[in-house]
Parts: sequence; C-alpha cells; structure tokens
Amino acid sequence: MVKKAVQEEIPFEEALSELESLVETMEKGELSLEESLASFERGVALTRLCQQALKAAEQKIEILSTNSSEAELEPFRGD
Repeated sequence: MVKKAVQEEIPFEEALSELESLVETMEKGELSLEESLASFERGVALTRLCQQALKAAEQKIEILSTNSSEAELEPFRGD
C-alpha cells in the first residue's frame, strides 16, 4: 500500500496529492502500526520534497521579479 521512499523527482502536484491521500488514509485509523509508520515516513519524505519545490519556485520568482535592470542574471541552482 505504501510506495517506496521519495528518492526520485516527482512533480509537486503529484507529491501533494499523494500526501493528501496518505493523510486521509491515516486519519481513518485502520492501518496497522507498521503501515502507519511506513505511511508517516513516506509523508515526511513527500513533505520535504514539496517544501524544496516551493522554495525553488520562490527563489525563481524572486530572481525574475528583481526590479534592477543592471542586475546580472545568474544560473538558478535548485537544491
């Protein structure tokens, strides 16, 4: 039932949707302890992935919205 740990890059929307699904499943209280722990671990990994994606988007927006016409463009480095 629980997917493998988040090591691959998955789109933000997919990660968020899976996270929401995990929360709904866990809130029902029908999982065994082992399943709950595995779901929690997957949820933490998905949360971190979403946070990283949001941080990268925020940095991109900040770079793009700089009002200085003299500012040099720098390559974006996502973590």
